[in-house]
Amino acid sequence: MVLTEEQKARKNEYNKEYRQKNKEKQKEYMKEYRQKNKQKMEEREKEYRQKNKEKIAEKKKEYHQTEKSKKEKRITHWKERGVVGDYEELYDKYINTDKCEICKSVFTNTFDRCLDHDHDTGEFRNILCRGCNSFDNWKKTKIKD
Repeated sequence: MVLTEEQKARKNEYNKEYRQKNKEKQKEYMKEYRQKNKQKMEEREKEYRQKNKEKIAEKKKEYHQTEKSKKEKRITHWKERGVVGDYEELYDKYINTDKCEICKSVFTNTFDRCLDHDHDTGEFRNILCRGCNSFDNWKKTKIKD
């Protein structure tokens, strides 16, 4: 049976409303389905990945160029280093700081910019250039003041 465009539109609308009304029921059904068909789904995914290696690699490459990816990567790096705090706020400050908070040198790229933190507590201190972050001379002068 071939559906007309109007019938297809009504059917799509009905399905959309049904999914909206039965979110929990569908969620439970999909959970059970995944458990019952785990092996079959894994095989399908493996097969898909083998057939579409170039397509997947291209999408990954595109994604890694996005701001979202760069942000996630940076925040993950901070977490691995033990930085604690509100990561969204820290990232906004990090990305919008254009010069070292100690020596005032202007950052030419993101490689020059470092998020300085206390290695014992993980608490954020400053956004610094590589030089100030590496040598920590600014801490000694601060302590003496």
